[in-house]
Amino acid sequence: MIAIVDYGMGNRRSVEKAFAHVGVDAVITGDESAIRGADGVVLPGVGAFPEAMRSLAATGLNAVVTDVAASGTPLLGICLGMQLLFERSDEHEGAEGLGLLPGDVAVLESPRLPHIGWNHVTFRREARLTEGLGAGAAFYHVHSHACRPADTEDLVGTAEYGEVFASIVERGNVFGAQFHPEKSSRDGLALLRNFAGVCAALPA
Repeated sequence: MIAIVDYGMGNRRSVEKAFAHVGVDAVITGDESAIRGADGVVLPGVGAFPEAMRSLAATGLNAVVTDVAASGTPLLGICLGMQLLFERSDEHEGAEGLGLLPGDVAVLESPRLPHIGWNHVTFRREARLTEGLGAGAAFYHVHSHACRPADTEDLVGTAEYGEVFASIVERGNVFGAQFHPEKSSRDGLALLRNFAGVCAALPA
């Protein structure tokens, strides 16, 4: 079972339906025990970084998510959820992130924001999240800020919109997708299926 963290922000229902479409059990929950007991955890997110971190802190789910990651449970951050995995963002007044991945989040260096629409993602290395997708694929992005990983080894896929930015990251059991796989048709569903496969492959 995959737990989709319910902290009041994000495409929770769309993500749940996408997992169901590929035959994977997923539940939207803010219950600490359900999240801790899940085979995998998804952190969705739509909106502003500081507000999201305040929402996570208000529910106590920031500590739950970091504990889950430390325990080795696979964790996937989607869109803003990927940005929250990093150390800090400069969005609005700025805010500290979960600190699960080294690096910062900053506004995209592009003359037109936000970046909305399909964009091709080039895969920089082999990764469990992109298995079977070839050398790259197109995914649906909606964002104005982008992650700057401090360790290039964490970088799996990049896209370009004014600048080349991190679109997929992976470090151990922590994964991130800057786009919305639940809105990205066949390849997005394949990526979610791959994440579920990572969860299922771990010993009970």
